[in-house]
Amino acid sequence: MSIFERYLTLWVAACIVVGVTLGHLFPSLFHAIGAVEVANVNLPVAVLIWLMIIPMLVKIDFAALHEVREHWRGVGVTLFINWAVKPFSMALLGWLFIGHLFAPYLPAEQINSYIAGLIILAAAPCTAMVFVWSNLSDGEPHFTLSQVAVNDVIMIFAFAPIVGLLLGLSAITVPWDTLFLSVVLYILVPVIIAQLLRKRLLANGGEEALQRALQRLGPASLVALLATLVLLFGFQGEQILRQPLVIVLLAVPILIQVYFNSGLAYLLNRRFGVAHCVAAPSALIGASNFFELAVATAIVLFGFESGAALATVVGVLVEVPVMLSVVKIVNRSKDWYERGATP
Repeated sequence: MSIFERYLTLWVAACIVVGVTLGHLFPSLFHAIGAVEVANVNLPVAVLIWLMIIPMLVKIDFAALHEVREHWRGVGVTLFINWAVKPFSMALLGWLFIGHLFAPYLPAEQINSYIAGLIILAAAPCTAMVFVWSNLSDGEPHFTLSQVAVNDVIMIFAFAPIVGLLLGLSAITVPWDTLFLSVVLYILVPVIIAQLLRKRLLANGGEEALQRALQRLGPASLVALLATLVLLFGFQGEQILRQPLVIVLLAVPILIQVYFNSGLAYLLNRRFGVAHCVAAPSALIGASNFFELAVATAIVLFGFESGAALATVVGVLVEVPVMLSVVKIVNRSKDWYERGATP
């Protein structure tokens, strides 16, 4: 892991302080940035989101889709967790914790928005950091690559319907045109651009050129993420100062769903006799979130100052430490896993 990735939680915490401070000192500046919109899309944030997402998608080789059949059981388990369990379990946890148990401690007007943000966060599986988690758990690289490629293809078609369905079930108004615009802007178009860039790099300089480009693009992606977070916390500053407990409360359902989904994926893989080098990244992919997409979608659908945007940012805040803990669990339990895996 690079120093940026290893200490992402620290950088996010710093962004909270910087964003809240700047938002308090220069509120007119942040409102001016928030007003730069076209068709409900904030242009400065759109640029930052593309800088975040495209370098990550350049890593994906869709040619790896043919390798799915070699690890079909692990792929099947991960797809089940990612698309049939995780979004729905998060909706349930959001309804239980944010809508009921923690509701007295949260601003009433933001309850539905917080739940919406949690749903959006869980509706898209991670496409970038999972390569780091897979490497740390000695995961099978071809499985990880093919699984991410499959998830990206499914995301293009399933993200909007699942988010729309769960928001509707939660009695949250679904702006379908804006939701589909988010899919086009932050999934479809970046995938096309990233794959064209990848193809050009490989054609001109091979794998070495691709890796050099990824090394240059990686820091830019993380800087864009941090700049987006500063903007978000600049808008959320007053709300956070009024109720600092909100971040802790939003983290509770996120933490529960990460451990629940990773544990379920791990146990299912063990039950189906999947090798540990596949089960480990399967559990990690099943638990992690494409938080860059979630942040972008929440901003487009509900705005900078919404509880939904804040909820997705809390996902960024806890991502690294909680996923590192999952890596540690699957690594330490390898002997136990292999004793019980039935081929």
